[in-house]
Parts: sequence; structure tokens; C-alpha cells
Amino acid sequence: MIGRRKSASSSRPRVKSLRRILVFYLLAAALLPLIVVGVTAYYSIYSILSGKIASGINAGLEQQAYRLENAFDNLDYASKQFALDGQIVEEMSSFLQERQIYRKAQLMTSINEKINLVNFTNPYIGLTAYLAPESADPVLVTSLSARRDFDFEKLPRFMHYSGADYYGPHPTMYSVGDNLVLSERRAVKVSGYPVYIYLETNYSLLRRVFDQDSYGMKMQHMLVSQDGGHVHVIEGELPERVTQAAALPSTSSHDEVEGYHLFRYTSPQGWQLVAVVKKTVFNREIYDWVVKVVVLALFTLLFAASLGILVWRRMYAPLRKLNQEINRMAENVTAPVTFTQVEEFDHVLNNFQQMKEQVNELIQAVARNEKQKSQFEVEKLLSQINPHFLHNTLNTVQWLARLNGQKDIDRLVTLLVKVLHYNLGKNSLIVTIEEEMEAIRNYMELQRIRYDYEFDFRVEADEDVLSAAVPRFLLQPLVENSIYHGISDNGWVEVRITQDGESRILLRVSDNGAGMTEEEIAKLLAGKSEEKKGLGIGFSYVSRMLHTYFGSEMKLDIVSKPEEGTTVSILIPRKRKEDLDDTSGSRG
Repeated sequence: MIGRRKSASSSRPRVKSLRRILVFYLLAAALLPLIVVGVTAYYSIYSILSGKIASGINAGLEQQAYRLENAFDNLDYASKQFALDGQIVEEMSSFLQERQIYRKAQLMTSINEKINLVNFTNPYIGLTAYLAPESADPVLVTSLSARRDFDFEKLPRFMHYSGADYYGPHPTMYSVGDNLVLSERRAVKVSGYPVYIYLETNYSLLRRVFDQDSYGMKMQHMLVSQDGGHVHVIEGELPERVTQAAALPSTSSHDEVEGYHLFRYTSPQGWQLVAVVKKTVFNREIYDWVVKVVVLALFTLLFAASLGILVWRRMYAPLRKLNQEINRMAENVTAPVTFTQVEEFDHVLNNFQQMKEQVNELIQAVARNEKQKSQFEVEKLLSQINPHFLHNTLNTVQWLARLNGQKDIDRLVTLLVKVLHYNLGKNSLIVTIEEEMEAIRNYMELQRIRYDYEFDFRVEADEDVLSAAVPRFLLQPLVENSIYHGISDNGWVEVRITQDGESRILLRVSDNGAGMTEEEIAKLLAGKSEEKKGLGIGFSYVSRMLHTYFGSEMKLDIVSKPEEGTTVSILIPRKRKEDLDDTSGSRG
């Protein structure tokens, strides 16, 4: 019936959806002109504003670079005075060779006066010091209190210019300051060990050069050394890809890298100054304009929505009829629906009609299943009569044997009753390893009596695993296989259960019987063993039981050689009884 309705629905002529028509024309009328005007204006304004902003940034960048170049030139001029001027160099040579403390102090005072004079006439210069790195005290003379751990190798090398080495930016060597400075080292021509004049820029120079207010937006700067091997970010941090791009040689003064604009100035001295601004900051004025356009678009959409609501109210009557039809379907499932003659609503009602028919069929199927389930419960109760009768009969035999003093028969029947009670009982399919081992001992003792004690057995387990849970009747089929197919005179069967790691348990059933070939093992593991031999039936049951309760977490393996015996190993995760899902319920 469902198939016939689908066929009838598909055979009806295709009609246009009123909703689609309304939505399409309303959106087209409201948004299409706005989109055309907005896109055109966006690209025009973007080009104008971006050019203006870029020009302002380049102009500011050149001013900053000029101030840095001027600072390097001042350092160069001052260092040449200290390193090449004959009088001060002669005094430094005498200072190094002088042994009299008084004369040495006079020379130091004279050198300090000259250093202070130069520093006074050049406000760009900060700390000035004569250094002898190979001396025990490397700081010979200094204008300010300097740190004693001078190590030029640790300073970031910036460039080599006009015969001197320049470093920075780096923290000042002034002992009570941590401002970033640029520095210069120039060799002084004196006899004896190497001596250098070391000069730093004023402690506030970099802060004044990179003033954020000069741009009107948040900027970051990078200084790239002469060889491109060192990139220093002046303010904050930047992504690694951005700093790597700044270090690469480029002929362009403007690059874009990972959401950042890079404006580059290359100094004649060989270093580079790079201004970095996020695209979001760079485009802030453009975004402000976009926000205004979006607000206008929202008002347009609001107007279109209002118009849509007005039109939708004209369609309210069919919707109300649809709602009434749905309520009537809830009250009477079998009653057919009546259509509204509107394509969208009729499509929904048609789906409801199909759903109603499917629900009716499912209700009938559930009723049939419940009836079959009741019949199964009755059959299950009837199937328990024979085991109960067998238990009662064996208990009677056991009582008669005790009454007549037949201890062997009493013991045999007692073991048989225990084995049957364990295998045919109504307890859960999930037991502890301790319960499974007790059942195995009873079963093997029963078999020894049957086979006139022709074999020995051992059943052992670690104390730690006795409380772990396993499916009932897991090991008995394997033990039975060992007895029936592997035991000869003076044979033995061993069941050993141990802890394997922190969360797994290893169960082994071993014998010294006839063993199997590799081909027979492969067939048994693949479930292709011939059932008439009996071995495949019990092993197949164990394999299915393990897959049911442990799935891919278990491992089942056989090690055997002809005439050398067989070992069946089971590796399972350690679980509690409540952790295993007793999907099979109780056994009758």
C-alpha cells in the first residue's frame, strides 16, 4: 500500500512551491541591489583607504629609520674619539702599564672627565666603558656603574659598520637598568692585551623612536640585522612565520604574511626596519564602513521579513487546517487524512499517512512477538522439569548409598550432583574463577573415577584472580577434550590461571596427550574442524562464548605438536561479575 501511494505521489504533476517563490523574490528584491552597490563601493573605498594608510605608515617608518641611523652615526663618531684620539689613547696605555695606585687613579680621573665631556655634548649616548675581556676585571673605566659579566659573544650581533661591531637591541649593561639599547664595540690601539671602547645609546632612545602615537594605530616593529640572522621584535611577540619572512631578502617594501602587513625600510648601513600591523587593525576604517553597510542590510532584511510575515498570514488558514488534521490523526490512527490542496502541506500529510500505516504494522508485529515470547516462557518452564527430576532422583540414590554404607557410590553421586547442578543450574551465566575452578575439580575427579584413575590432574590459580568473572562452563569443554582426545596411560591434565599484567588474566589447559598438527590447529581456530571428532564442538562453544562476552579484547591460542601434548591459552581482560553483560539470562 505504501508503494502504491509513493507511485501515485510521484505520478502527480510537479507544482512549484509557494514558499520558495516568496522567499526567492523577496530576497532578490531586497538584497540584489544592495549587494551590487556594496561590492562596488567596497573595492573602491578599500583601494583609497589602504593606499592612504600605507603611505602614512611608510612615511613614519622612514622617520624612525632616520633617527636610528643618526643614533648609529653618533655612536660611530664618539667611539672614534675614544679609540683613535691620540691623547686619550695614550692615557689608556699608561693606565694599563702603571703600577702606582695614586698615578693610576689620576689617569682614571682624567679618562673619566673626557668620557663625561663627550657624553655631555652627545645626548644620544648612554653608558660608555673601556673593556678588557681577557683581564680578571674586564671593566677598566666606565661612565656609569656597569655589570662585571661583560660577554660580547652573548650579545645579538646587529651589523659591522665603519670598522666597528654593533649589537642590539639588548638589555643595557648599566647595573641598575634593564632598558633596551643599541651598542657599539670598537678596538682601541693600546699595547698589551686587547682593549675595546663600548658605548650604548641613551636608555630611552628606542622608546622615543618607536612611539605608538605617531601612527594612530597599534604597530609592532622588527629590527633585522645586517646579515639577516637576527630579528628582534620591539613590542610584544609575533608569529614565527612573520619573523622568518622579515629575515628573508625582499625587493618589495610591502608584504603580506599570515594576516599581517609588513612595511620594510632597508638602511644604507645594511640593516632593515620592518613595521608590522595586523590586517584587522589596518582595515579598521574599512571595517567601520562595512558595519554601516551591514546595518543598512539588516534594516532591508527586516523590511523583507515584515513583508514575508504579511504574506505568511495569508497562508495561515491552510496551516490551521493542517494542525487540526494532525490532532485528528493522534486520536484515530486508522482514519485517512484529508488534503489541503496546498503542495507543501499535502506533502507533509502524505508522509503522516505513510507513517501511520507503518505504525499500525509495527503494533501488529509487537503483538505477535509478545505472543511468541509467552509461548517460549511456557516451553522454558516445561524444559526445567527433566533437570529437576534428574536432581531429585540422584539425591535419592545418594541417600540410599549413604544408608547402605556405599561410600564410593556416595562419593560418585555427590560429584555428579555437583557437576549437574553447576552445568544445569538456574544461576547467572557469569561466575567467578573460584567457582569455575571448583566445578572443574569436581568434573575431573568424576572423570578419574570413570577412567579408573588412569590420569592425574592439577588445578591451580593465583589468589589475585579468584574473584574475577568469567562465563560459566568456559573451561570444562577444553578439559573434556584433553581427557577424550589427548590422554593415554600415565597422562595428566593441568589447568593453570594466572594474572597477566595489571588488567588481564591468562587461562591455560594443558595435557601430555597425542597432540595435533599445525593443519589441525589452523582448522580448529578457523572453526572448520570436523564435528564428528567431537573436538570442534566444545572448542567452537568456548570460542563463541569468548567472542560474546569479550569481543576483540580476548585472545585464543593453541600450541601443540604430535605426541608432545597440547596447550590451549585464553587471554581475557579482568572484569567483575557486574561488569559483564549477562545477555543470555538465566539457564533453565
